[in-house]
Amino acid sequence: MNYQETVNWMFNQLPMYQSQGKKAYKEDLTNIIKLSTYLGNPEHKFKSIHVGGTNGKGSTSHMIASVLQEAGYKVGLYTSPHLKSFTERVKINGKEIPEKIVTAFINSHKTFFEENQLSFFEMTVGLAFDFFAKEQVDIAIIEVGLGGRLDSTNIITPEVSVITNIGLDHVQILGDTLPKIAAEKAGIIKRNIPVVIGEKQEEVAEVFLKKSEELSSEIIFASEENIRNFETDLLGSYQKKNAKTAITAIAKVSSVSVSEENISKGLLNVVKNTGLKGRWQILQDSPKVICDTAHNKEGLTYVLNQLKEETCKQLHIVLGVVSDKNLKTILFLFPQKAIYYFCKPNIPRGLDEKELFKEAQLYNLKGRIFNSVNEAYNSALEKADKEDLVYVGGSTFVVSEVI
Repeated sequence: MNYQETVNWMFNQLPMYQSQGKKAYKEDLTNIIKLSTYLGNPEHKFKSIHVGGTNGKGSTSHMIASVLQEAGYKVGLYTSPHLKSFTERVKINGKEIPEKIVTAFINSHKTFFEENQLSFFEMTVGLAFDFFAKEQVDIAIIEVGLGGRLDSTNIITPEVSVITNIGLDHVQILGDTLPKIAAEKAGIIKRNIPVVIGEKQEEVAEVFLKKSEELSSEIIFASEENIRNFETDLLGSYQKKNAKTAITAIAKVSSVSVSEENISKGLLNVVKNTGLKGRWQILQDSPKVICDTAHNKEGLTYVLNQLKEETCKQLHIVLGVVSDKNLKTILFLFPQKAIYYFCKPNIPRGLDEKELFKEAQLYNLKGRIFNSVNEAYNSALEKADKEDLVYVGGSTFVVSEVI
């Protein structure tokens, strides 16, 4: 198989949570442990930092990677999902994994994958860990895919575990209360390994304190640390919390040496160093177009509050979501004075645009239905005057189609 055939096979033949939802979720680590053993336990051959949480784990992972790159380290970065290309998921010093490496890995082990019915995510984690080991990275930043305790990445023993915050997301899988979700996220805490919690949230702090005590793990709440406020090139006021979490986490890695200048430069050059996209990203001016991948109550609260601070004549919102989203938890956040362009992201999990439109009417959100994200986006651009603002969001997959 060539590269495109390889990626198509991965997407179409094996379960993938991003497109299929809960039925693709594996409820134990048996397969990834089997794969790791088969590959020679590559995760034992490099140091790592494990980053989980509901919101901000992607930005925090990229911030940590950027700072460590500025300090001269060879840094692996594993994140998900990707926005445009599968290779975005696996990077070393900001450079995406070569397509030929992806093709060779899948082709070499395809029989094993099929015999053991490995999922898309399990294969991808195996690919990343194998690549980082062979390339002899100094350290790899590993972002949790979903949850923590049963996530395929949770076979590593990191230098530090990081949990950014807890919000109601993926409730069908992780639980329908913040403490239940926190317990799943706390599954990445390892014995005698420090854990950094980004935000001290009253509802869940005890979950983390109890888990860290059980495992004799030092626990640090970044929100309580007295840390200088560094500037970052990642736009969005919410990034200040992520920066504080990243700095606190790096300080707990005894095997690296990072200066204040490395931190300053790293946070100012996250996009340049790592290629991060989709976080309060300005796509154009006149009319101004902003996109953001925030998709749950906590993330959208930050983003939509910042949107209120933007000056414009008319706000246009291109909105699409996935079908397992609890619309009651997010639609009330959206401004009623905006013009809406309702659409469905082009994945099996995408919520039908007619259903979104119907639910949005209950919150007095008015607009039109479109057959695709691009059709909605192009219509918004056509309708918007130079002094207007177009916001694109509601789902990572809507943003990926636009950028």
